Amino acid sequence: MAKWTPKHEAPEPLEGPVVATITGGTILWFVLFLVQLPFYGWFDDHGHLWWVWTCLAGAGLGLIGIWYVRGRDAALKRAATEAEQQPSATTE
Repeated sequence: MAKWTPKHEAPEPLEGPVVATITGGTILWFVLFLVQLPFYGWFDDHGHLWWVWTCLAGAGLGLIGIWYVRGRDAALKRAATEAEQQPSATTE
């Protein structure tokens, strides 16, 4: 059986409001954690305590994600600014 290889180039990745998306997701995970906190005993009694800690882990990883995407966004903007400021090479 032959190995499948793509016949065309992959499309460019989509760029959108990445920082806002990650921040919104992080807030959502933390809100879910806070909503479940009053029912901690119920979750513990029914063996679903991992739901609470999954939400907290999602919020914590989201904070790391916010830090990462903010740095990435700043680096992309710096690179774009540097590319604009470099004199373009003229071909003669």
